[in-house]
Amino acid sequence: MNQYAVWGNPIAQSKSPQIHQLFAEQTGKSLSYIAKLGDEQQFESQLKQFFAEGAKGANITAPFKERAFALADEHSEGCLLAEACNTLKRLDDGRLYADNTDGFGLCSDLERLGWLKPNQRILILGAGGATKGVLFPLLQANQQITLYNRTLDKAVDLVEKFAKYGEIQTASLEQVATQQFDLIINATSLGLQGKFVPLATELFKEAAVYDMQYALNMQTPFLNYARSCGALRYQDGLGMLVGQAAFAFKLWENKFPDVETALAKLKLAMENVK
Repeated sequence: MNQYAVWGNPIAQSKSPQIHQLFAEQTGKSLSYIAKLGDEQQFESQLKQFFAEGAKGANITAPFKERAFALADEHSEGCLLAEACNTLKRLDDGRLYADNTDGFGLCSDLERLGWLKPNQRILILGAGGATKGVLFPLLQANQQITLYNRTLDKAVDLVEKFAKYGEIQTASLEQVATQQFDLIINATSLGLQGKFVPLATELFKEAAVYDMQYALNMQTPFLNYARSCGALRYQDGLGMLVGQAAFAFKLWENKFPDVETALAKLKLAMENVK
């Protein structure tokens, strides 16, 4: 039986074990997937021990994505650009291969919603790790990206790094307010503190709105604000979560699961424990 785990701190809230169990049932795979609490001081040795004991793969979440990236022997192109990994695979020779499936998870969810069309104008809020993980796939999909970040320098750094892959620029809140966008993506962690970026109300009238965070019935602070501003199309990041897991599962088990079915079952399970 192939052994997998998701590593993070905290980790008890993770939906990954449920998701991968759903994938295993769908595809007829026999596997073990558990949540592991990483220690801030001992994470590298914990992870090495996990693979030394025969594990085939691991998912990595906050705050260990950069540390796992540094530990890997090989990296995908997107992973190198993000400088962080959320998926590790043990190769046949024992070396670790690192990938970042977050961007593919986002793009696949946008496709599921019908929100990913060429040459769209996308506003991304935030310039942290969540944004770095999705820029490469979005630019590959020919999206025109504007970044807003409270600290402009961080957004400028990302523009300089990713400019050769597509159309990307920065803007202040004042500049953003005068533009129009097809899609607005919240990639900040402000929702964890019950906060959001106070965009101009008019921006929500035509744009689809996506929050990378997720909550029961899509009640994230950013989506609540978007709805109050008149947004008619909005979605949280639960589909992205399932999508990125599907790409990790494909990397490990060489089968791509049915994301739509797993997402529906996960939503039902979340509603039953509210």
